Amino acid sequence: MINFHEKRVWITGANRGIGAEVAQLFWELGAEIVAFDRQFDEQQRPYRTVELDVTQQSDVADIVRQELTTSGKLDVFVNVAGILHMNPLETISEHEWQQTINTNVSGALWLFQHVIPWFKAQRNGAIVTVSSNANHAPRMNMGSYSASKAALTNLTMTAGIELAPYGVRCNVVSPGSTDTQMQRQLWQDDRGEQNTIQGFPAQFKLGIPLGKIAQPRDIAYCVAFLASDWANHVTLQDLVVDGGATLGA
Repeated sequence: MINFHEKRVWITGANRGIGAEVAQLFWELGAEIVAFDRQFDEQQRPYRTVELDVTQQSDVADIVRQELTTSGKLDVFVNVAGILHMNPLETISEHEWQQTINTNVSGALWLFQHVIPWFKAQRNGAIVTVSSNANHAPRMNMGSYSASKAALTNLTMTAGIELAPYGVRCNVVSPGSTDTQMQRQLWQDDRGEQNTIQGFPAQFKLGIPLGKIAQPRDIAYCVAFLASDWANHVTLQDLVVDGGATLGA
């Protein structure tokens, strides 16, 4: 049985969707959770929440320093924070581009810069980044998102190379279509889910061979595995969790 008793786990983007499910699962597995997001709704949670906009470099520095000074402990860092804008390349605005890169890539970098020295000093730990299968296959109208996720994946792999000599593992989970608010904003009508499963040939987007979209818990299980001792010899891997949608690409 995987467990995280006496482990301290940080999760960004934890207010809803995959991030919220990751936080809940780690809590169920015994971890002490610190959940980060720009804001949290009024839902009651059994773990501590901290409001943090990861795009604000100085805020990241202050809060990370405060958390590490107070607790003196960080075993697992899970990077989930992300946003999605849908537009063809010729209409992507500067604001949308910068917001996507700042949230999906720069926010991860600012956090990495502060947790990496900590992980190096303690010479153990795990980082798991939630990216997207969009970094494996191009998607029409998702240029900024796909580019940001490709950069995020590579950024995490670079962290993995730099941290490997210190016994710290860094891996990526790349979900496909998952039943979250972000996914549902892409659906135009009540056939949205079924259309996603069947695919959109005119947009060069294949369907899902398993015949279903993922639930957030499906992604959380993979994150927990990669962060656990069961994956003790796994690092620099990108686990695609998309029901076969990218055909193993």
